[in-house]
Amino acid sequence: MSITVRRATPADYEDIRRITRDAYLKAGFIEADNPYVQELENVEHRDEHAELWVAEKDGVVAGSAAVTFAGQPYTDVAVEGELEFRMLAVDPAVQRGGVGRALVSAIVEHARSLDGIHAVSLTSMTSMLSAHSMYLSLGFKRVPERDWTVPGEDYILWVFRLEL
Repeated sequence: MSITVRRATPADYEDIRRITRDAYLKAGFIEADNPYVQELENVEHRDEHAELWVAEKDGVVAGSAAVTFAGQPYTDVAVEGELEFRMLAVDPAVQRGGVGRALVSAIVEHARSLDGIHAVSLTSMTSMLSAHSMYLSLGFKRVPERDWTVPGEDYILWVFRLEL
């Protein structure tokens, strides 16, 4: 098995759209009628306003994430000096096979190479327990004082941060 992480291209958009939708809906994190589904499916907009990354498993796109920085349109929690990644999604057919870990590890290594970036931050739904386990195993720590609630929704999002 081989996992490769790279920047996304327009040829990846349909795979990213399907994987992201399936990862959120099949796990029951959100319902199909939630307005956030449209945001998850808007891969073109995400790639225009953030760095879109993919992980390929044996040459097939199997996961993706958006990388963003303080003050950019897709940033939820990153402050100056932090790289943030969002919308991490792995194809449900290959979850728990190292794709998410490879993607996060590559993003962290990228962050280490950037001048002025000293931490990686992310937001996660409280129900994403397997993702939380992965983040903690990679050295991320919970930052409860930075947790926030989605405007117009009734759930809290947890913040995790890795000091580089």
